[in-house]
Amino acid sequence: MGKTSLSKLLFALMLILLLALAACNGGSDDGEAESDGGTDSGETSDDGEDDGEDAAEEDDGLYSVDDFEKIKNNEGEAIEGGSFTFGLVSDTAFEGTLNWNFYSGNPDAQILNWFDEPLLTWDENYVYTNDGAATYEVDEEGRIFTFTIRDEVNWQDGEPVTAEDWLFAHEVIGDPDYDGPRYGSDFTNIEGMVEYNSGEADTISGIEVIDEKTLEITYIESSPSLVTGSIWTYPLAKHIFGDMEVADMSSSPEVRENPIGFGPFVVDSIVPGESVTMSKNADYWRGEPKLDEVTVKVINPNVVVQELESGGVDTVSSFPVDQYPDNADMSNVEYLGMIDRAYTYIGFKLGTWDAENAEVATDPDMKMSDVNLRKAMWHAVDNDAVGERFYNGLRWNATTLIPPSHPEFHDDSNPGVTYDPEAAKQILDEAGYEDTDGDGFRETPDGEELVINFASMSGGDTAEPLAQYYIQSWEAVGLKVELLDGRLQEFNAFYDRVGQNGDDDPEVDIYQGAWGVGIDVDPRGLYGRDAIFNFSRYSSDENDALMADGVSEEAFDVEYRQNVYNEWQQFMVEEIPVFPTLYRSELVPVNNRVHNYYIGDGTGMYRYDIAVTEEEAPAAE
Repeated sequence: MGKTSLSKLLFALMLILLLALAACNGGSDDGEAESDGGTDSGETSDDGEDDGEDAAEEDDGLYSVDDFEKIKNNEGEAIEGGSFTFGLVSDTAFEGTLNWNFYSGNPDAQILNWFDEPLLTWDENYVYTNDGAATYEVDEEGRIFTFTIRDEVNWQDGEPVTAEDWLFAHEVIGDPDYDGPRYGSDFTNIEGMVEYNSGEADTISGIEVIDEKTLEITYIESSPSLVTGSIWTYPLAKHIFGDMEVADMSSSPEVRENPIGFGPFVVDSIVPGESVTMSKNADYWRGEPKLDEVTVKVINPNVVVQELESGGVDTVSSFPVDQYPDNADMSNVEYLGMIDRAYTYIGFKLGTWDAENAEVATDPDMKMSDVNLRKAMWHAVDNDAVGERFYNGLRWNATTLIPPSHPEFHDDSNPGVTYDPEAAKQILDEAGYEDTDGDGFRETPDGEELVINFASMSGGDTAEPLAQYYIQSWEAVGLKVELLDGRLQEFNAFYDRVGQNGDDDPEVDIYQGAWGVGIDVDPRGLYGRDAIFNFSRYSSDENDALMADGVSEEAFDVEYRQNVYNEWQQFMVEEIPVFPTLYRSELVPVNNRVHNYYIGDGTGMYRYDIAVTEEEAPAAE
């Protein structure tokens, strides 16, 4: 079967995208976010209006994410070598599952990013490019992908990264004994993967090693998602893991103590849960890194500002935007900013995880199964006020489950469920939730006491007051909601209890979480029937059908895909297994001594480019 060149494929895809965007925006700038940070209808500009100066506060005390750059301005001349300290903001130890094939939490991913990387990179439109450690070609039907790993790409022990390593990663994730969260629809779309996973076949028929550096994968269905994020691009070193039992890999020293990658830095030492020290990988395939050393260290959210002011860290994994107004003039940093590929949300427990069948088991008898109760709880909270009061406009009311970081698919015309406590009360009244004993709280339609257990994470200064705000908002419409165990949950405990390992704590009724969404808009990894990250445990035939339409061959037509995802966004507004609360700005303060630091995608800059102008990070004046 003939093959199209990447350039032709991407040209056609990008032409369709550009035409669709022009049609959506009416040929104007209407698709860009408003300067007050209050709308959710567009993307930030790379050319911040103030040319890198601190964002200006509006007359109403709010700030706009549009006023920030994505690339650090270079001041002074970079020195040779030097060290860099990255602050991993967390109120708990990182788990330490330091391999892309097994990790589940963002803290571990923050560490992985420094010493390992995907084989494919992507541009600012989230489309895979040929600029990464591997290149690819696609056949005319869009189902057969041929990948070629560059000759100079080696593991940090000197062994080459091979096509066998890439195949091996797929075999491990598809193994019945695999205990990580990756296996799902992206993998079952590979020919022969289901048969391999079930034990009916000894090999994955749709993956073929052509030679040491060339791999061919045949997918069952062609999909636009195949070039925007659904290909698994992380190999697993077979010369290290090949003799291990799959069930033992994630807890092995090779993952926890001596992890390996092919990225710009090499792990030298780990203080479990606290820090990781790395040195430069002089043989990194892009070129020798400019820094000699990188240290990732955990810092508590409560001391982020102090660490930045003192020069104890050069930058941080996340900056609490609620603290920006008081620290906008910090003299030793420059703030970068963008619309985050993320949103916070309230989730309702509607079932459990069926480990035997590896799918969601929705239970109509769960406490939160009544959609009227869920809709009333959404009506009861004022997220416009939350965004302004807690985050000075740098987070804002969320309406649907596709955030504005993906402007071509975020439906900015959909208002979601608006703040209306009177409507919430009416819905509850009509659904039979009444206060029958006069204690100020509503009972169930069957007259039983209704107490809703709310799991929310600990973190920065806003975590407790924000959780209490939601509890008080629900109390105002007559619902008794209590914090699980009477307190906030630390990160690892929270995700264990909501079910990241498949064990759903029956004490959890609702929870406040946050999702960072992938480069691909496809929501199946979070809300699909076979997604372990579908913590609400919601499933339905209509949900299955809509999500399948979004990755169908017809969805190569961008307008068709937009319509499907608009319909899916509205469907989830009606079903409400979860409801989004806030879209987010990502603010990243970077010490003035740092060169070439960036956030976002498609910048053409990578971590090996980062440099410093002096040995020690200057403190604030």
